[in-house]
Amino acid sequence: MSRPAPEPSPYHHGDLRATLIAATEDLLAERGPDAFSLREVARRAGVSPAAPAHHFGDAAGLLTAVATQGFAELAQALREGVASGGDDALAALRGQGLGYVRFALRRPGRFRLMFREGVLHPDAELHRQADAAFEELAAGVRRAAGVAEVAQMTPAHWNAVITLWSLVHGYAHLAIAGRFEGFAGEHGRAAFVGATLPAVLDATLAGLFPTPAR
Repeated sequence: MSRPAPEPSPYHHGDLRATLIAATEDLLAERGPDAFSLREVARRAGVSPAAPAHHFGDAAGLLTAVATQGFAELAQALREGVASGGDDALAALRGQGLGYVRFALRRPGRFRLMFREGVLHPDAELHRQADAAFEELAAGVRRAAGVAEVAQMTPAHWNAVITLWSLVHGYAHLAIAGRFEGFAGEHGRAAFVGATLPAVLDATLAGLFPTPAR
């Protein structure tokens, strides 16, 4: 039996903003943004229906806050992936790819939301965090190509960024949609990703960077 939602209470949470974001995350993972409502988030958080609007303005405001936090977490996951590669630029790119997909597996509702059109406000902080995450990917390609500055990147370098982004983004969406379950077997989705994605990334990186990075 499911546990009943707590009785609504206006503002008794120690961190109401975090509570509402967590409730939104759960709702998005279950139903997606098309079935999202402030009233349901309030019910799950155990607060009055007016509480989400008081903090975020409207549904798009709350979703924008969740997506903004998502891009910040994604950028952190990419930085951790770089660190896992040490001084090896290609290993760092592989780590970024793994970090990207593992973030999506950890935050599937948030990940889907971050790239949805029409449900988010055109918010400056949202765009700043999204650009920062993209720059992590671009910086990884620059390291592998031995390029110091963005201005020195050629069309081939940008194509490498788009290729790697498309690869991990598409893989992530397939993974969280359950499309790999038939291959994963009893070991589960996370184990399947860990066993297959590094080889996929290495094959792609070998084609993009056929000679060792200096």
